[in-house]
Formats: sequence, structure tokens, C-alpha cells
Amino acid sequence: MKKIKLFLLVAVMSLGTGAIMQAQTKASKIAHISTQELVQEMPQYQSAQSQLQKLEKTYRTEIEDMMKEMKSMTEKFKSQADTSTEKQNMSRSKELQSTRQRVMKYRQDAQKRLQKKEGELIQPIIEKARSAIQKVARDKGYDYVLDASEGASNVLLADGYDLMPDVKKELGI
Repeated sequence: MKKIKLFLLVAVMSLGTGAIMQAQTKASKIAHISTQELVQEMPQYQSAQSQLQKLEKTYRTEIEDMMKEMKSMTEKFKSQADTSTEKQNMSRSKELQSTRQRVMKYRQDAQKRLQKKEGELIQPIIEKARSAIQKVARDKGYDYVLDASEGASNVLLADGYDLMPDVKKELGI
């Protein structure tokens, strides 16, 4: 009975070790794609960039208008400084400082709103690209897909398979 148990244990361990060795010797299929390039070629990205540029222009125009108003106030205060009392000059100085702070705050808020909008517009596009990459990679039997975007990784591309044409086809680009 002990010999049978020992034999079964050795047989099970041999089969398990053989399966592990076989799994380790199986070569993984690896492909590469530049997700940055893919996203930039998607029509939704072009539309998002257009919206962001329009919004940025609106903010820039508003800030420029505020700066002109501030410059006009400064010139007015300088021209009236000699004929005004010290109390009036102090009041105008505080008003000018307040306006300057308002412009700076608006600039910072505009930058934050622009970044938030960019995230809202671009993230779904990136997710759509990733989903398409995963689908194509699974359909083609690839175990790994390396991102070959500049700055994304230090991948040396030699003869690896480029998924770009297949993913573009999947996205209808």
C-alpha cells in the first residue's frame, strides 16, 4: 500500500513538473504598437483637440481682456497719482492689487478647467484604443503587447509584429 501511494505521489509530481516545464518552454507571442500614434490618428482625438483649442482660445482672450483692463487702470492711476490724496492712492493701489490677484486666479482656474476638460475628452479615446488593442491581440493570439510610444518604454523594436494596421482596421481608421 505504501509503495502504491509513493508511486502515485511520484507520478503526480512528475506530471505536474512536466506541465510546468512545458509552460515555461512555450514561447510567448509578443507584438508592439505605438498607442500615442494610434490615439492621435483617431478621428475622435482630432475632434477633442479642436474643442480644447477653442476653449483655450476663449480663456486666452478673456485673460488678455482682463490684462488690458488692468493696464488701463494702472495708467489711469499713474496719471492721477499726483493730483490725488495719499488715501486715494492707497485705495487705488489696493484695487489694482486686487485686480491683479483676480487675473492670476482666473488664469490658474482656467488652466485647471482646461486640464480637466482634456482628461474628460481624451480618456474615453484612450480606453477605446486600449480595448481595440486588447481585442486584436487576443484574436491574433499575442500574449503581450509592448507600447512603443516615445517615452512610454525603452523597447528596442527589431522584428516584432506591429499591431498598428490591425488595430486601425478594427477602429475603422
